[in-house]
Amino acid sequence: MGIYGQDWASYQSSTPNTSGLSFAFVKVTEGLSYINPRWAAQRDHAKADGLVWGGYHYPNMGNSPQAEADYFIAQVDWQPGDVVILDWEGYDPANSGVPKSTQRAYKDVWLRHTKSRLPHNPVGMYANLDYWRNVDQDGYYADFLWIATAGRAAGDPGIQAPWMFHQYGESGDLDRDYCPLAGTAELRDWTLSFQPSPPEETDMPQWITGHVDPGGQPTVVLLPHGTAWNAYNRRLHLGMDQITDAPATGSVRVAIHDGHMWRDIEDVQLASAIGSVDVNLTRNDVKLSLRTDTAGVSFAVETW
Repeated sequence: MGIYGQDWASYQSSTPNTSGLSFAFVKVTEGLSYINPRWAAQRDHAKADGLVWGGYHYPNMGNSPQAEADYFIAQVDWQPGDVVILDWEGYDPANSGVPKSTQRAYKDVWLRHTKSRLPHNPVGMYANLDYWRNVDQDGYYADFLWIATAGRAAGDPGIQAPWMFHQYGESGDLDRDYCPLAGTAELRDWTLSFQPSPPEETDMPQWITGHVDPGGQPTVVLLPHGTAWNAYNRRLHLGMDQITDAPATGSVRVAIHDGHMWRDIEDVQLASAIGSVDVNLTRNDVKLSLRTDTAGVSFAVETW
């Protein structure tokens, strides 16, 4: 039971052996200036071999945690299922003189800020037993804890707190990691569980309706966005307000805004004898401007 992984830095090759692995965590940045020159190649290699991939940041905790988090986040085009990690330890010269109270505060701010920036990815923390027991005080690790306890059996880190990953040893210049989930697919499902749920599908059309008076100001229609409306096809139906025995004619100027700019559809011609005229909309359209100078116009936006 359980699956295995490794964590890589610039000390490893760009294409480590992934046999028997389900995940790989790669150092991306350190402080505010260092970038692992191999991180992108290591990520691409891991993903090409079907591994779940995560990127981690090693801090210089005398710096602003928000600035370091932003520096780290900016290096990666984060994708659904990517794992985001703070490597929280500080025995090196950049951190050893930083008060432990500052190191504790750094950890919480970095994790909370990063989670606010990447709410749909799992964000968590690596810590060894010393930092977990002697530096941490609030037990906050965001979405998951990656605990290091060298010399113990894989899956037996010796702590009571819930954990997701265990760094249990080193072999061949590679850190060895364990996850108690049943397989790579289950781990991938967990990483993707942080994505927002798709909108609930329905077979019933949804409508926005109204009318445009002749000679008035343009009628602006805001289209719902980011809801179930945005998941379906949309169409604008235009028709004459009055249906008469003697067919009447009119026109309406339609402008559509896609979130960046307006595009005009000049003078859509209408006639009471032919019913409605349809104008297709895209999923990215956010509002309509409708104006008529010749006759009252009814409109309906249908989503299905």
